[in-house]
Amino acid sequence: MKRRVFVKKAVASSAVFSIVPSFVLGKGHIPPSDTLYVSAFGVGGRGSSVLNGLDRTNKVKYVTLCDVDDRRAEKSYKKYSKAKIYKDFRKVFDNHLNEIDAIMVATPDHTHATIALPFMREKKHAYVEKPLTHNIAEARLMTRVARENGIVTQMGNQGASSDGSREAKEWIQSGIIGKVERVDCWTNRPVWPQGVPLPTQVDPIPEGLDWDLWLGPAEMRDYSDSYLPFKWRGWWDFGTGALGDMGCHIMETPFGVLDLGYPTEAEASCTTNWVGDFIEADYSESCPASSLVRLKFNTPEHGGIALNWYDGGLMPDLPDELKDDETIGDSGGGTVFYGSKGILVCDTYSRNARLLPSEMMKNIKPPKPYLKRIKGDTGGHQQNWVEACLEGLETSSDFKRSGPLTEAVLMGNLAIKSFQYKEANASGRGFIYPGRRKILWDGEQMRVTNYEKANEWVKGTYRKGWELG
Repeated sequence: MKRRVFVKKAVASSAVFSIVPSFVLGKGHIPPSDTLYVSAFGVGGRGSSVLNGLDRTNKVKYVTLCDVDDRRAEKSYKKYSKAKIYKDFRKVFDNHLNEIDAIMVATPDHTHATIALPFMREKKHAYVEKPLTHNIAEARLMTRVARENGIVTQMGNQGASSDGSREAKEWIQSGIIGKVERVDCWTNRPVWPQGVPLPTQVDPIPEGLDWDLWLGPAEMRDYSDSYLPFKWRGWWDFGTGALGDMGCHIMETPFGVLDLGYPTEAEASCTTNWVGDFIEADYSESCPASSLVRLKFNTPEHGGIALNWYDGGLMPDLPDELKDDETIGDSGGGTVFYGSKGILVCDTYSRNARLLPSEMMKNIKPPKPYLKRIKGDTGGHQQNWVEACLEGLETSSDFKRSGPLTEAVLMGNLAIKSFQYKEANASGRGFIYPGRRKILWDGEQMRVTNYEKANEWVKGTYRKGWELG
């Protein structure tokens, strides 16, 4: 980052450790003990759950906790009272770089890369919540930096460590449903406001919140209660909408088992809002209230695969093989794999795999489990990362897997933005659409080949002084 030069501190830390971290001893990145020294960023809300999951290993010591909002972070500050507290992540870098082995980042999407990359470049292991990044270029960069520095990484899509995810992969890899031709995925999200106009009201900044630091690389604007807490997910400048929030969960199984790689094309249709007779509302700063996204992939084993995404109450077609008293997912959503020999259904959260028609479950012997299961309770995904950092192992969702997965998810958002983007007509009472809905993607070159405007969203924009190095 150019906003501030990150200066390594060569002086010895004032903190007292019973065991000195490995990098101080010149032994690489893996700690010489059963203790992982961590700096955590974004420790309220979802971040507090991640802290608890990491803490269940009894092998983590929090050196620092950092959050721009004292209100949200209060419980974590009290629970881990021995950790030093900061608002500005750059001060953690300046003052504690030589005291830590790893970082945890659970801030809003638009600051994931901004916070994580400086530490990753200094060979600190990284746990970063989903989606990994705010835009495709950041995901590509995070993946590369992790690989070049040989660090242990994990994206926070905890379903990747579930038994159900592995069971679904074993069913498909066994060939029971044949070659997969189509995948339908859906979610009940958003459960926050989307498809709304940019707020015009100016609210007082809550006590304890550093609004400038919260915005980080985003454009400066007045504070509004329409942004916080949690509602930031519905604004393009901060979040990635329902698809970004849940896509890295729900698409993880099809992405991994089918070796999807980069999409080749994407298109979307979304809800439109009206504010009066024949006047369409401009909600382009907000993610749509509902969307349908179609992604296409070319795979080495299954050939061409269409992956369809539904959110905001939209649902895929019900399979003809589904009985009247059966459902195709839990309350949060689900996934249906359509193969040449049958249909496999997976719930979003349990990931339990079942065949359609249901009679097939009685007639077909389940494949013998062969994928390694991840130990641990509800914090198993976080524990998987801690153990991998300490023992030099691979994780369930390291960045070489979750980086491309995030890119595929965010490719869907490019299609949504391409659908949303429009220009006011001469009368000012309507909009002129560019006429493009399908965008073609060159994954290797990281470029949309048929709609130049969309390439502006591939890399995103950064407030002056917050550019990524």
